[in-house]
Amino acid sequence: MLEYALKGTKKYWLWVFFLAILILIGFSFYYQQLEVGLGITGMSRDVSWAFYIANFTFLVGIAASAVTIVLPYYWHNHKVYGKMTLVGEFLAVAAITMCLLFVVIDMGQPMRVFNVIRYPTPNSILFYDVIVLNGYLILNLICAWTVLHSYYKGVAYPSWLKPVIFLAIMWAPLIHIVTAFIYQGLPGRHYWLTAIMAPKFLASAFCSGPALLVILASLLKKVANFDIGDKAFETLGKTVTYFYLVFIGFYLFEVFTVFYSNIPGHKAPFQYLFIGFEGHAEWVPFMWTAVVLALIALILLINPATRKKETTLVLACLAVFFSAYIEKGIGLITGGFTPNAFETVTPYRPTFPEAMITLGVWATGFLVLTILYKLVLEVERRKNLAVKLQKN
Repeated sequence: MLEYALKGTKKYWLWVFFLAILILIGFSFYYQQLEVGLGITGMSRDVSWAFYIANFTFLVGIAASAVTIVLPYYWHNHKVYGKMTLVGEFLAVAAITMCLLFVVIDMGQPMRVFNVIRYPTPNSILFYDVIVLNGYLILNLICAWTVLHSYYKGVAYPSWLKPVIFLAIMWAPLIHIVTAFIYQGLPGRHYWLTAIMAPKFLASAFCSGPALLVILASLLKKVANFDIGDKAFETLGKTVTYFYLVFIGFYLFEVFTVFYSNIPGHKAPFQYLFIGFEGHAEWVPFMWTAVVLALIALILLINPATRKKETTLVLACLAVFFSAYIEKGIGLITGGFTPNAFETVTPYRPTFPEAMITLGVWATGFLVLTILYKLVLEVERRKNLAVKLQKN
């Protein structure tokens, strides 16, 4: 089947070429980072996790969200998601690929990755994060590829795959729970020190991931005539709505707890993000942009008329995706590091090389996604053609 990825229209090859250019640009800056060090980024002693880890955190949620498609289809026989299952699983593969790349580039020296294998530390949450991420990648590759190959051959997938699928379903929440534990287990960071970090992460994942699937499904419908069906769009819209309401609710619970308790250390990160703190307001415009996007998303999603219409649903999902990206990405990181351990503010802004390396990683993920989706589309097209020939 892999040969299908080597055949395509001019638009397909232009898109692949565009992504390849972005990857090369990102790699050139990454090579500079290898030569010079992490000093080319905006990170410092006080802000040791930054744009790379912000993207990593968000993408772990995107990967985990595949369970919102896979669980109803395989566990509850929800046939509406039939055409979406492979789309969701391959999105998880691309997202996990980007997650692992962000971890590697954030380490400065990529050879240090092998220290996890050489010197395992079971008392470290990071050790388990490596296990669950790589395990989830392998599980999704096995499940999605086996199902696609079976569909290509016109046979049912093998019986041994079902336990693997169920294992992947149970594994999915773990990758984000473990990621949340990395944050909420740090007592010196007021913004992260909350017991609802893990459920808030999952709620954010289960709305932003399906939102991205709606956007991708709409694109596939327009550019490749791959229609998942109105019922699937409607069900995905409900999933996004419910989990987005839960996510917003969790965030408001945090706001109430922080400001009603009136503890200065806990209030400072929220003040820094939304109104500025000690003269620093670097991320205030971004956080209020997230608030505006959240309001737009809620209006479009809660109203059944706009939620059931594909165009407005896609707009709502775009608002959900970017509002969650801002809050869970840069907002989470900068809020956690402000104020620092000395109760002062060390401002952080991504540098141009840092942004280009990040763009290169995203381009790599979309290239992986493009190739995998190309296989799905070609198999679907050939199956449809075979059905038409049989009817004639």
